Amino acid sequence: MVILTLNCGSSSAKYQVYDWDNKEVLANGVVERVGSEGSGITHKAKGKKTEVLSPCPTHKEAIELIIKEITDPEVGVISDMSVIGAVGHRVLHGGEKFTKSVLVTPEVLDTFRSVIDLGPLHMPANIMGIEAAQKVLPDVPHAAIMDTAWHQTMPDETFQYAIPREWYEKYGARRYGFHGTSFLYTAKRAAVLLGKKPEDTNIIICHIGNGSSMCAVKNGVCYDTTMGITPLEGLVMGTRSGDLDPALPFYIMRKTGMSADEMDKALNKKCGCLGITGRFSDRRDIEVEAAKGDKLCQLCIEMEALRIKKYVGAFMAELGKVDAIVFTAGVGERGPITRFKSLSGLENYGIKIDAQKNEWSFTGNAETCISADDSATKIFVIPTDEELVMTEDAYALMKGTYDVHTNFTYSFQSPDYVNKAREEGLKGDLVKRPHIADIRAFPPKK
Repeated sequence: MVILTLNCGSSSAKYQVYDWDNKEVLANGVVERVGSEGSGITHKAKGKKTEVLSPCPTHKEAIELIIKEITDPEVGVISDMSVIGAVGHRVLHGGEKFTKSVLVTPEVLDTFRSVIDLGPLHMPANIMGIEAAQKVLPDVPHAAIMDTAWHQTMPDETFQYAIPREWYEKYGARRYGFHGTSFLYTAKRAAVLLGKKPEDTNIIICHIGNGSSMCAVKNGVCYDTTMGITPLEGLVMGTRSGDLDPALPFYIMRKTGMSADEMDKALNKKCGCLGITGRFSDRRDIEVEAAKGDKLCQLCIEMEALRIKKYVGAFMAELGKVDAIVFTAGVGERGPITRFKSLSGLENYGIKIDAQKNEWSFTGNAETCISADDSATKIFVIPTDEELVMTEDAYALMKGTYDVHTNFTYSFQSPDYVNKAREEGLKGDLVKRPHIADIRAFPPKK
């Protein structure tokens, strides 16, 4: 049986084809520039990458293109669509209604439509992707895996804003949190590496990418997070401001005559690293220019790291004992500079990062431990796998065995779990960076 997962953005559609019986990824890829000229697909399968240009005015055509590619006699990985048992869809926002993944029904889609205002950049595309996939695959169960569901365990004191109660009751104005699928995966894997049950762990997870957020995991569930009613709050990100004085946008609007929509776009698309440097949102470019002496790029690195450090301190105060700090996502997995600056100076709090181990850790194919041997708190780098969570949720929903994550066991919670594709990819990483082998993290031996 094959499980197809889809992640539809405003102008893209990412996908993965997973062989459930053999527990391996058969293919993955992305359709880009949906709704624009020059749209096309990048498809990776059987160790090869193919790129095909094809008009995709809507997500319906994008999903039809995906199906054409994965069933193609030459580059495809399945003979026909009959082998697909379920489709999992990533959905940004589920409001307060959903605490776990669900099968898509007309009522579920209506709920998603009701929270479009809470995710105007992502929700329309998420809904269009589901509807398009249902038209192409009408007889297959479709599952919605929401970024916000993981955070529904937050207590009132962490998700409420200090605003008029009416705003919450009428308009749902509260903190929701995002990157939930990534946090779920890394929290469960960290528990495995610690040799503990999830409910016996307190963990701080740093999902650092173009969009970044952190999560305080208390007794195995989300207690607090850095993002809010939208993904704008919290850390310094690629193009998002993160935390700032709420009066600042009004000040600039009065000075410049900017509209609310223009300010919303600026805070999401023109701030963060791009705003600080004036040129770059990609941390790789920023690090290159910082090394050449660019003062603004150097400032950006310091500001981003300091914001992470401040939230580490805040979450430590909330959690008490912290078993591990986890870095994940693009920068978290391959950003030794950001990791080191974020945690250096915290030795008095039991957090001691090993500079050499941190430099060696640069891979998306292995879990590594970068804390010093005498660090009271472990520091792990755990490559995230949101697609696997989506796949397993979709399969379990199809079979009727799914439940909220505290009552459900994923395959990757086994100490014996191995990601075959990553083990294969690690071979190439070890050729370039052999010291990764010295810092790999494994579950404790019983």
